[in-house]
Amino acid sequence: MANAVAAPFAVQVGEARLALDAPAGFSDTQFTGSPRLAELAETLTPASNRILLFALEDADLRRFMAGDSIELRRTVLAATARGMERERLSSAGFKAFVAESLRELGSPPAAGELTRYLDSQPPGRANLIAELRADADVVSVLQGTRLAASRSSEPPRYLVSTNTLMLLRGKALNLGVFSRYEGSADLEWIRAATARWIDELQRLNSR
Repeated sequence: MANAVAAPFAVQVGEARLALDAPAGFSDTQFTGSPRLAELAETLTPASNRILLFALEDADLRRFMAGDSIELRRTVLAATARGMERERLSSAGFKAFVAESLRELGSPPAAGELTRYLDSQPPGRANLIAELRADADVVSVLQGTRLAASRSSEPPRYLVSTNTLMLLRGKALNLGVFSRYEGSADLEWIRAATARWIDELQRLNSR
């Protein structure tokens, strides 16, 4: 089932028709109509955004369709701001949108152990780790979060994510890639997965 739906599809954003696709190894979940998955997706983006794609890893989607528990180790999401759907952004307009969206990020930390830095930050807050890309039509940052513990004896858990704002056919999209953080391999994966997804969406929408 997962492989059957892992294909590019079109979404309407204002007057523009955009081509979307989940990254390799992921499948969009919206065809399931699951309130549970919809609620999960809504926790990952502001309520002012309209979710265009929310994808699980293929193995997780197969588990979900079989009624089994899902791991939710990694997820991806694409959204657009509801209030801007009918606007056609210029490069200057997109630059202003990026500045407003990222104005409270602060500065990345000095080099050091990531978990030690996240342990010093309030739980649940997304903290800027690195700036990944800053082009005229794409701005991408890497963030890290120490998840709030449900009980004091629970070992610390961490999440890394990328937040990407990109201009496609005059529309601003927000891409989120999320992964549990258990070591440097997760950082390498999320950086590479984000870069590949950006390139693929630009390719699909350049036709």
